[in-house]
Amino acid sequence: MYRLLRPLLFRLDPERAHAFTLHALCITGNFFPSRKILELLYHAPSKPVTVFGLTFKNLIGLAAGYDKDCLAVRGLAALGFGHVEVGTVTPKPQPGNPSPRVFRLVEDEAVINRMGFPSRGAEYMQARLSPGVPSNWLGRVLGIASERPQRRIHWNTVLGVNLGKNKETPNEEAVFDYLALLQNFAGLADYLTVNVSSPNTVGLRSLQGRAALEGLLTQLHRQRLIEQQTYKKRIPILVKLAPDLSEAELDDALEAIVHTRMDGVIVTNTTLGREGLQSNYRGESGGLSGSPLRVKSEAVLRQAIKRVDGQIPVVSAGGVMNPEDAKRRLELGAALVQVYTGLIYRGPGLVKEIIRAL
Repeated sequence: MYRLLRPLLFRLDPERAHAFTLHALCITGNFFPSRKILELLYHAPSKPVTVFGLTFKNLIGLAAGYDKDCLAVRGLAALGFGHVEVGTVTPKPQPGNPSPRVFRLVEDEAVINRMGFPSRGAEYMQARLSPGVPSNWLGRVLGIASERPQRRIHWNTVLGVNLGKNKETPNEEAVFDYLALLQNFAGLADYLTVNVSSPNTVGLRSLQGRAALEGLLTQLHRQRLIEQQTYKKRIPILVKLAPDLSEAELDDALEAIVHTRMDGVIVTNTTLGREGLQSNYRGESGGLSGSPLRVKSEAVLRQAIKRVDGQIPVVSAGGVMNPEDAKRRLELGAALVQVYTGLIYRGPGLVKEIIRAL
């Protein structure tokens, strides 16, 4: 089916095509009969695994960036994902960078994006994760909440929330953004990811430096201990790193992550590199994802696995385009694998393909 739809979607502006598919999943996921159809179409064998204290129905997850405001978790879960990571969410709403800001590199099976954390803000996502009771049938279909509070939703997948600072927040004050987000989502998510590696927020990646990262994560760990007293459970915190760090920089970042008692690391985010690209869009600024990221992401994964030496799980993301890519990441030692750009080129059946091949 996707082979027929892809040419039509690729005629649309990339950001508009993304919005179309996201809202289609929002509607189908929130309407019981259509959600069940998705579950039947994309059903795959259950292959449960326990990582950082959570039980996942399988090893394959959706990377952050697809569902930035938690609009379509039910629909995405119906595609078979063992976990869905929403966000990046920022404390205050922000529009992100000006358009055009997403480019398909079809010849390279890649995407360049310079979105810059467009987010409706923490308050909006909190309402999505703990909504009120929809006031009518249309509200139920579209997932529109009323003001009446409701307890936390239990999704048919593990839910992660990816956290980022606002663009206007200076790095010296970034800790306050992350602390606020930790407090907002500690009771609503299964795990949290600290995003200090997007290339599209000026200065953000400097937070990956040893001193800055250790200072940030130390404060988050202390706040996490406080939140655990409230929710009576450990709240796993992961850190997402860039693929463009030198070997020494990556070692320093990983040492800080382990030293501050974080629960895992995700490698990698998108890259600023443009090696070997064929597309006319190769000169566009922003983070590159897809097939060209495969080699660099695997190299970082190897180093991360060696460096942490089993102390924390390593999640692999970046350049996973087919079942063979996912199998190779697991063979290298990844505890979980995340996909995103592969869905654009292979379609929603990719999750089912990978799980059946494992």
